[in-house]
Amino acid sequence: MKILTKRFKKVFSYKKGPLPRPCMFNDIKFSFSSVLRQQESLVRSNDGKKKLMMWDAGNRTVVQEFILEGFPAVQHLGKILFLVHLLAYLASIMGNTLIITITWADHRLHTPMYFFLSTFSFVECCFITTVIPKLLAIFLSGRQVISFAACFTQAFVFLSLGSAGFFLMAVLSLDRYLAICRPLRYSSIMSPRVCSLLVTACFTLGFLFMVVPVVHLSQLSFCGPNVIPHFFCDFGPLAKLSCSDTKSIEMLFFNVAFLVLFISLLVTVIAYSNIVVTILRLPSAKERQKAFSTCSSHLIVLSLMYSSCLFIYVKPKQTSRVDFNRQAALVNTVLTPVLNPVIYTLRNKQVYQALRGALCRGK
Repeated sequence: MKILTKRFKKVFSYKKGPLPRPCMFNDIKFSFSSVLRQQESLVRSNDGKKKLMMWDAGNRTVVQEFILEGFPAVQHLGKILFLVHLLAYLASIMGNTLIITITWADHRLHTPMYFFLSTFSFVECCFITTVIPKLLAIFLSGRQVISFAACFTQAFVFLSLGSAGFFLMAVLSLDRYLAICRPLRYSSIMSPRVCSLLVTACFTLGFLFMVVPVVHLSQLSFCGPNVIPHFFCDFGPLAKLSCSDTKSIEMLFFNVAFLVLFISLLVTVIAYSNIVVTILRLPSAKERQKAFSTCSSHLIVLSLMYSSCLFIYVKPKQTSRVDFNRQAALVNTVLTPVLNPVIYTLRNKQVYQALRGALCRGK
């Protein structure tokens, strides 16, 4: 007992001097505050500015911003790239706006075909606007950063409008089939109400097909790195940056993209197969030439759209050829919207005549 008493006194005895802390609460508080300070990590992006990355409960960084590195030479060729893409953007917007204006101003173009064509031009204006303005800001400022919310919003709008554009192309093919193969029933089938319902269905299907994979992808964990080797937020590059298992979501997106392209392509192939058979049966060579000229512009636009999108999206496994994907995306997002107004106006006699008539009235 005496031994225990001595040891007890020895443990709780102290020499004269500064009083010890009564408990370890201050030590715990100090340690906890230091841990809290370590919960924020500052990383540097390419432009040298500090970017904040938060930490989640699993002690992993949560990406708040992405860096778009689609054009590595943006620091050196930013002004030239800005000028080229600005001219392409203005040409696309002006050309498609011109088609919309001419279609609604000239009563001779108040037909289902030109109603669908003007709607497609509107989709093209919105489609290119989701990508190019942000790209122009990157070229001009050199700041290649986009926020998490803005990135996924861009991806959703881009994919939804792209899907709606393919469905509109299928509707245009169906319209040409009815006009050439069923001319007597064309006006009764393609009534204004039916045309409005078809356009509404195209936008609704585009939204519904893409909302599920994009929302599911946005709910996955993104803990770094945050560099996207692309010039806009696309589904494939975003999926590669996720720390979660993305096999199921990538397969879901592949199935959705395949379904969108397959449905629209199937309708187009069936429609144009019947159109070709009907045209070849026409007795006059002049009638055959007129029918082919009506459909040729549509076929050129379809070949540009399908070739680029089939290469980018319809692949069970994402290949490592990032440069080829980027070039195909440039064709789809920049070149095609610029060429579409030229193809439809120069190769379409009715639009060309309406445009000449509007210019003559303006003089």
